[in-house]
Amino acid sequence: MNRKPIGIFDSGIGGLTVVKEIEKRLPFEDIVYFGDTARVPYGSKSDKIVKTFSLQNSLFLLKFDVKMIVVACNTASAVALDYLKRLFKIPITGVIEPGVISALNKTKIKKIGVIGTYATINKNAYGIHLKEKDKTSKVFSVACPLFVPLAEENLVEDEFVDLIVKKYLAQLKYKDIDTLILGCTHYPILKKPIKKYVDNKVELVDSAEETAKEVERILSENGIKNDKNTKGRTDFFVSDIPHHFKDMGNRFLGREIETVIPVHPDESDSYFI
Repeated sequence: MNRKPIGIFDSGIGGLTVVKEIEKRLPFEDIVYFGDTARVPYGSKSDKIVKTFSLQNSLFLLKFDVKMIVVACNTASAVALDYLKRLFKIPITGVIEPGVISALNKTKIKKIGVIGTYATINKNAYGIHLKEKDKTSKVFSVACPLFVPLAEENLVEDEFVDLIVKKYLAQLKYKDIDTLILGCTHYPILKKPIKKYVDNKVELVDSAEETAKEVERILSENGIKNDKNTKGRTDFFVSDIPHHFKDMGNRFLGREIETVIPVHPDESDSYFI
């Protein structure tokens, strides 16, 4: 059990920030990553469809006999996480709750900002979880739709990025928040300009980093951390355009991805290579 891989899926490429943090924190673990690039984005889909896609993705990962599954997609975490937990016995975690818990631990005045895509903000996934855990917390949410293409097109160092960050985050600056959740797995790529704007008065919560901590906790509590002392391997699968994924993935991971394998959904709601 210890030497089985960790399974991770996302609607596309953003989940690679989660892979990066898990590789950094748990270097001996093997990982199988699936990016559903043919059907991205999930945020515009109905809850029923997101659950169906999430089930298909999980069944694909289970073909590799994974010991746990990480739902590295905010929409799937909000819509399908509980559904998947009811279906499977292995540990399953998403990216929302780890960020929520970290934010509540960091905040001193219980004023928390959340930034994400339109879909994540409209579903109020972080706000609901924050209020469930602490009813006295005040949550201020802002959609930042341009952050995803900026990350994917590697434009984060361009001067105009500071103006876009200011445009989105100015409204949060006047809310006197002391903690800001990066509620999209793309957003850690923009951590530097975001931090520059909010300065040191605001603690950033990186959902990818917090998810990696949660994965380590789950593996330790279940006694299934990999006991080998050699560097783990990560295998990458996508449902469309592997070369485009590889080019962007190299930037998201900060290292070269050697191979990306295309897979395709079939009519029986599963995947085949």
